[in-house]
Amino acid sequence: MKTKAAVLFDAGKPFEIMELDLDGPKAGEVLIKYAAAGLCHSDLHLIDGDLVPRYPIVGGHEGAGIIEEVGEGVTKVKPGDHVVCSFIPNCGHCRYCATGRSSLCDMGATILDGHMPDGTFRFHSGDTDFGGMCMLGTFSERATISEHSVVKVDDWLPLETAVLVGCGVPTGWASANYAGGVRAGDTTVIYGIGGIGINAVQGAAHAGAKNVVVVDPVEFKRETALKFGATHAFATAQEAAEKVAELTWGQLADQALVTVGVVDEQVITDAFNVLGKGGTMVVTGLAHPEKLTVHVSGGVLTLFEKTIKGTLFGSANPQYDILKILRLYDAGQLKLDELVTTKYNLEQVNEGYQDLRDGKNIRGVITYAD
Repeated sequence: MKTKAAVLFDAGKPFEIMELDLDGPKAGEVLIKYAAAGLCHSDLHLIDGDLVPRYPIVGGHEGAGIIEEVGEGVTKVKPGDHVVCSFIPNCGHCRYCATGRSSLCDMGATILDGHMPDGTFRFHSGDTDFGGMCMLGTFSERATISEHSVVKVDDWLPLETAVLVGCGVPTGWASANYAGGVRAGDTTVIYGIGGIGINAVQGAAHAGAKNVVVVDPVEFKRETALKFGATHAFATAQEAAEKVAELTWGQLADQALVTVGVVDEQVITDAFNVLGKGGTMVVTGLAHPEKLTVHVSGGVLTLFEKTIKGTLFGSANPQYDILKILRLYDAGQLKLDELVTTKYNLEQVNEGYQDLRDGKNIRGVITYAD
């Protein structure tokens, strides 16, 4: 079959809209018709060279849609089921899945190559194979993906909203609740209020943090954070640090969550220094894998018993936490609709990412016609 998709051919180039051939599902695979795709910052990393995939690749790793066909042996879902895609496939039986750490599933090792677990591709044009970002390629009308990449969700939930819980929402929410271990009464500082940071705000507030302090240079994002549970918002790290010292009588923060789009040494230094004794810094944002960004005083790390930890997907488990977060939303305990600033069609994908760069969006979403 044919499908229209947004494709990257190399770093530093915009997405190109083109028609591709799409293979149907093999054993263990499903055909999905996407209803929506999220414009997450991680796809910008492919353009900017912070992540280096196999090109050409169909972009998009946040997706929600309806199953149209299933391959041999698939029992997890059936045609007509509503699903949210997990950008991390989770097999359920590797060492990490079996110990409750499915965000580290071994199947995730090749998601930037964009091929299926058997090493083959489902998107093609002539003799050229096209990968799918995170084995998904949600910037396409349809895709054939692994059954390990889908989570069945309640069919009364709007897919244009549910799409957000495939990456950004649980990554931020769990960065606070799981990786950061925020508890009632804590003081939490969050650096960077994009699609992940705004949900770290919701996660910290949900956990009962007394002070949720955010740092972002964009006024619109600071104002939005205050509507999602932040107690204080500042344009600079210095202003935030001074306020944290005042709020805590000099004991400083319990958690510092680094959710900026591109991590650098300065934000790491700021986050480390705002922590009090026994505090935890969680690094959720990314930089180029070869760039060394974490440089801190080993003496302070030891003597103050601070912790620095990285987290993928907030250390959440997709099959459990995607449903959990959607049901919090369904119960009115988590904001999702309010996250979406602008909706686009597929042809506007580059416009959407420019709006993200310009600080105009908390979240942008691509929607597909029925």
